[in-house]
Amino acid sequence: MTAPAEVPKVSPQPTHRPGAAPWPEARRTARTAARPLPRDSRLLAEALGHVLARPLSALTDLPAFDTSAMDGWAVAGPGPWRLGGAILAGDSSPRPLEDGAAVRIATGAQLPRGATAVLRSEEGEVLGGILTAARAPGLGQDVRPRGQECRTGDELLSTGCPVTPAVLGLAAAAGYDALTVVPRPTVEVLVLGDELLPAGLPRDGHVRDALGPLLPPWLRGLGADVLGTRRVGDTREALREAVSSSTADVVVTTGGTASGPVDFVHSVLSDLGARLLVDGVAVRPGHPMLLAVLPGGRHLVGLPGNPLAAVSGVLTLAEPLLSTLAGLPRADAYAAALTTAVPGHPADTRLVPVTLHDDGGASALRFHGPAMLRGLAAADAFAVIAPGGADAGADVEILELRW
Repeated sequence: MTAPAEVPKVSPQPTHRPGAAPWPEARRTARTAARPLPRDSRLLAEALGHVLARPLSALTDLPAFDTSAMDGWAVAGPGPWRLGGAILAGDSSPRPLEDGAAVRIATGAQLPRGATAVLRSEEGEVLGGILTAARAPGLGQDVRPRGQECRTGDELLSTGCPVTPAVLGLAAAAGYDALTVVPRPTVEVLVLGDELLPAGLPRDGHVRDALGPLLPPWLRGLGADVLGTRRVGDTREALREAVSSSTADVVVTTGGTASGPVDFVHSVLSDLGARLLVDGVAVRPGHPMLLAVLPGGRHLVGLPGNPLAAVSGVLTLAEPLLSTLAGLPRADAYAAALTTAVPGHPADTRLVPVTLHDDGGASALRFHGPAMLRGLAAADAFAVIAPGGADAGADVEILELRW
């Protein structure tokens, strides 16, 4: 892992667009730019990864009836017991037990009326049809009583809970065949830049595409379904066709957001009649990022082309937007104390990759330039450094890497 080191000072570079949004304001704008997608009913097998759109309330008591927690004998009274028959899991309406009687029972089987406890297999002995035990089981021993886990109508999980495999299991146990969920928003990634190579070593002025492999799994980790990644040539027409033909809820572009000779994102958005919500953010790295509403209510997040600057755009704009669309609750913010001073930009927020320590500290990492990923690959999180910097020991906001 890359060793922590003091972060070099940042020289003033007021190159972002006039009127660039302060970083906290840009995050708030992205979070409120949309509403959760319309709720939908999904079979359990299709609900994984979505978010509950309504509370999950129990449709039955759990357990639905008194059951045996162990293999053994259901017994009535203090013993010894007359033994007869057996009850397996799935047997319905077992015959009641009279005082002094016992029946063989399997784990999970319904307890017969009149049973007072379950005697474990290893604690009983059968001789001549009579069951005995060195010590009689206490009342209710090894019995899972009806409603032990929940009663019908109890709220098991609240709205906004992600549907995990464990949630699917709980929902099935509680009687559900389908769940009402907020679907995962769909995303398409458009990688811009004729200088990018899909494979091999950098050569002849061309560099490897780092964002094509990086962004899709990251966006999936933020709750999105990535429809695909398209490479788009450096022409206005190619970009306009790619954006207008996309069916995704959110289009994510990489590069082309500044004012270079082949930076066409702004002009294409103007061509399409899009509405800019964020046009530049006072943050380092990544200040040329943008957020726009496309015709029909879809969104476009324009990320800078430099890899770490693009990651800054994901944390600033894509993550809060996708969280809202997916119906995810806002993550609780928390702080960590810096182990060393971290210089700041005079006017802009800085996002600095850090490692986190068990004692609650955070150490800034080297290799944090806009085009660098080495620091990110070793990082646990990003620290939010306010304009002017932060001293050693200062508590700073932490942005976790949710992937």
